[in-house]
Amino acid sequence: MPLLSTTDLTKRYPGGVTALDGLTLELEPGIIGLVGANGAGKSTFLKIMLGLLEPTSGSLNVLDIAVSRHNGPALRQHLGYIPEFDCLPPDQSATDLVTHLARVSGLPATAARERAAEMLRHVGLYDERYRQIGGYSTGMKQRVKLAQALVHDPKLLLLDEPTNGLDPAGRTDMLDLIRRTGHEFGISVIVASHLLSEIEQVCTHLVAIDGGKLLKSASLESFTRETELLVIEVIGDSDAFRARLVTLGLPARTGAGGSILITIGESSPYDLVRDAAAEMGVGLLRVARRRDRLEDLFQVEAAGGHA
Repeated sequence: MPLLSTTDLTKRYPGGVTALDGLTLELEPGIIGLVGANGAGKSTFLKIMLGLLEPTSGSLNVLDIAVSRHNGPALRQHLGYIPEFDCLPPDQSATDLVTHLARVSGLPATAARERAAEMLRHVGLYDERYRQIGGYSTGMKQRVKLAQALVHDPKLLLLDEPTNGLDPAGRTDMLDLIRRTGHEFGISVIVASHLLSEIEQVCTHLVAIDGGKLLKSASLESFTRETELLVIEVIGDSDAFRARLVTLGLPARTGAGGSILITIGESSPYDLVRDAAAEMGVGLLRVARRRDRLEDLFQVEAAGGHA
């Protein structure tokens, strides 16, 4: 059974704003990164998964349940959710809040308090659990959000920008906690973020969207394998040389400092590059292979999608 599947999922807001545009994909259980720039449609997608928003058209199944606002309460019994923005009551303690939400989920009073203590220990707040949340740091508040999302033992955890507002050390700690949560509890996690460098630290599968459209859904290995680039620097007319490589069927584009970048696929471009340089009388100053960043691949995919 897939974790979720969508068919032509579309969401348009009043005023003609399209947040999701014909999104079709199928995901298997695991730790999944939902990546895209701010405004790409990530939060809208999560809210539709939760049954908080109705799609304009198309369908979505999560955990083999057809998602709609009508059956949202039944679906949310199996989902944990961390919203992007600060939404915690400042005058409550972490233990009271998480216990209350466990009770709302149906746990008896004693079991709810025990479960809340267990989750606050998991996120590293056990010793601080009786302090009012208003006195917590941003990182501590994010941990409270994670504890409340886990307290009812969900099958799927939805995290919307979970490192938002954290300093580098706090982001590292939160990403490690997300990784451990997925592995130790054996639950699936969808992490929505615009920070691709963070996503690739915890996820095994990536879904990239832009402007509500699906750019790509593939394993992390597939993404990083496709970002292997050949970097070429020449003595001579680099623009003309790049144009010649394109006519030879190579996906050559301009890189930083006038370099030429070629995404390496199954075939090797080295012979074609050498022969083209000899033909044009261009000197090859540098021909080096490097693994590029996911950010660069995302930018190239997005540019291609809008072409």
